[in-house]
Amino acid sequence: MLVRVLRTHLRPYAGNVSLVVVLQLIGTIASLYLPSLNADIIDNGVAKGDTGYIMETGGWMLGVSLVQIVCTIGAVYYGAKTAALFGRDVRAAVFHRVGEFSAREVNQFGAPTLISRSTNDVTQIQMLVVTTCTLLVAAPITMVGGVVMAVREDVGLSWLVAVAVPLLAASIGLIASRMVPQFRKMQTNIDGVNRVLREQITGIRVVRAFVREPHEIERFGEANQHLTDTATRAGRLMALVFPVVMLILNLSSIAVLWFGASRVESGTMQVGALTAFLSYLIQILFSVMMATFVMIMVPRASVCADRIAEVLDTESSVRPPVTPIRDFTGRGQLVFENASFQYPGAAEPVLRDINFVGSPGQTTAIIGSTGAGKTTLLSLVPRLFDATAGRVLVDGVDVREIEPEALWERIGLVPQRPYLFSGTVAGNLRYGNPDATDEELWEALEIAQGKDFVEAMPAGLDAPIAQGGTNVSGGQRQRLAIARALVRKPEIYLFDDSFSALDLSTDARLRAALRPVTADACVVIVAQRVSTIVDADQIVVIEDGAIVGKGRHDELLESCPTYVEIVESQRSAEEAA
Repeated sequence: MLVRVLRTHLRPYAGNVSLVVVLQLIGTIASLYLPSLNADIIDNGVAKGDTGYIMETGGWMLGVSLVQIVCTIGAVYYGAKTAALFGRDVRAAVFHRVGEFSAREVNQFGAPTLISRSTNDVTQIQMLVVTTCTLLVAAPITMVGGVVMAVREDVGLSWLVAVAVPLLAASIGLIASRMVPQFRKMQTNIDGVNRVLREQITGIRVVRAFVREPHEIERFGEANQHLTDTATRAGRLMALVFPVVMLILNLSSIAVLWFGASRVESGTMQVGALTAFLSYLIQILFSVMMATFVMIMVPRASVCADRIAEVLDTESSVRPPVTPIRDFTGRGQLVFENASFQYPGAAEPVLRDINFVGSPGQTTAIIGSTGAGKTTLLSLVPRLFDATAGRVLVDGVDVREIEPEALWERIGLVPQRPYLFSGTVAGNLRYGNPDATDEELWEALEIAQGKDFVEAMPAGLDAPIAQGGTNVSGGQRQRLAIARALVRKPEIYLFDDSFSALDLSTDARLRAALRPVTADACVVIVAQRVSTIVDADQIVVIEDGAIVGKGRHDELLESCPTYVEIVESQRSAEEAA
């Protein structure tokens, strides 16, 4: 998976990668040439006392060093730039894919892991790209070139290279192999910490209301400790790498000096050649160390690539049509034809054989007990889920055949949990229509009974909204979400229990204000309170995913025991209150 992710997202930057390789090649050749020049100065300049030769060859060394410096800086610059662009593209690809997911896939992965995959996991692979461009590319060039240059200086000591290099590679490879499972655990533990932290931040009011801070501290501490223990084990293995490298490096240097001294003494090797051979051996071992340092990062990056590829390879269960329909006539008629929905692997369907028609200018209410499938039913219209059997039609066209943007343009959805984005009041309302004027925003707020509290804010429409709308009350969030749908002026309004946080008087005023605005639209309301839907043109009663009653309020009181039970239970609750 790692190779595939790298190949796919580095292909656009093949020119930059090629330039990095060329610069590293030139820089490495220059660095390999320097010990040979140094040996030449020692043997032919210092040993003979030829100052002119020393100056001339030293000038060459300065020139070669300058070339090496320029090439190294250029390689690092283009390598870092390529890695940054790569990271940007992968994050964009993950974000785009998640944006295509239906609610099923989002629930399957979970928000915490999707966040960590698009941030932490991408960063790990990006770091691998940086180190590969700056270290790994030069390593094989240095190893091969260093061996050639070392043998050129003295064949008799070349057996030291044949012993030191495999020993170093095997030692670090053994350590790296033990790090792979720890890195895999670490990424899972990061997901766990993100999940607990997200839950605690989102549910801070509940935590405080039930005085559960000690329990949550303990829960976070447990997740944090798991991550700490795994990171510590991986860190200990990583910390072992450098002592092993330095041990082998120092032992190799001692061996070169030990065996080289006897060769110098016997006259079969010059001092300059011994110095150059030692330099080449150190360069070779350092290149092995750099290569293994990058290889240490590969296991963790490989785990991250697997997790990213899992997201990118997951196809949404809600797929765009092959030949999408964009232009079709109608005013927003909504039809359910034997629509059913069942989660994969579930024993029973959530919805079974749903049949009803919602016409323009008509309000259809959906009511039932908790878990009856009301929200799932409403989610079939904008294709948050797709019906697993039957059809959902808008103006006579199956929603699965309509171009997604064309479908969403006709729908104004107010979800059960209204979500507001960080920004301003106006910015959130214009999600419904980016071109809406301030007058249209105020008009929508007035209908949604939100004008008063927005006017009371110091900045009015420019008042700041925190992420999730946490700086406004639940009722204010609902009214802003309703206003956002009204700004769109769609043909189909979907209200998913959108009045639950409103008091009865505000609820009544809002519904009265909605009637003239939605007079020509199809309105579908999911509600828990009977008082909210008593005037609906059609009430659909759902129980265990199936329709058990359909009609107006008075008709259902005579024909539907489930509806009567709901009415009586709410009436008893009101009398008790």
